[in-house]
Amino acid sequence: MNPAIQVENVTVHYGEVLALDGATLAIEAGRVCGLVGMNGSGKSTLFKTIMGIVRPDSGTVAIHGETPTKARKTGTVGYVPQSEDVDWAFPLSVRDVVMTGRYGKMGFTRRPSAADHEAVEQALDRVELTDYANRQIGQLSGGQKKRAFVARGIAQGATVLLLDEPFAGVDKRSEATITRLLRELAGGGATILVSTHDLHALPELADEALLLMRKVLMHGDPNEVLKPEHLALAFGLDVMNRGETA
Repeated sequence: MNPAIQVENVTVHYGEVLALDGATLAIEAGRVCGLVGMNGSGKSTLFKTIMGIVRPDSGTVAIHGETPTKARKTGTVGYVPQSEDVDWAFPLSVRDVVMTGRYGKMGFTRRPSAADHEAVEQALDRVELTDYANRQIGQLSGGQKKRAFVARGIAQGATVLLLDEPFAGVDKRSEATITRLLRELAGGGATILVSTHDLHALPELADEALLLMRKVLMHGDPNEVLKPEHLALAFGLDVMNRGETA
């Protein structure tokens, strides 16, 4: 069987800036993989390339053996972006945001069915945002916003979920809720790739970790990847403990 996510020798440039350099990785279904690297290491570019938003200069990407474009159109892959990538002033309620995850299952009129409404309400309940469903999305706290986008992926029925720094600026309740949800989703067969600077929490969150500095430096057990001598390869400094690079 094909890996859930397979990236083969992917190189991406933005003009003359090298963002990814022959990146290669494979993640099996039902796994949570933590993505670790300093700012500018190519984490966001890797996510966008897997999503098919960025086209690589060379190399290939497959999601369950399909192209990223097809996986995105069928709702197989879901994406939780960094906060700065979202227009929080846009006049959408939390429920509206979660409903966008159902668009691929609707007709061209974008009229939600009873099944769409039910999927949205169930997703809101799972991320504990039912009481906030009618609020404008920008009125939520940082953690609640992240949970809303996780709910969008759940409502979408995505079997591959990419999360770009979901724990940045969130409260402890949201961090615990998101961690629990990701473990539950993986237990149900979903594949999770999540970037994080919270190295202390990574072994509890992830089954495996991937160290990135434009190319994949190491991919394996989180406790092995997080050894100071390995982190030093990506962060370019003498890491004395797991928290200093966060």
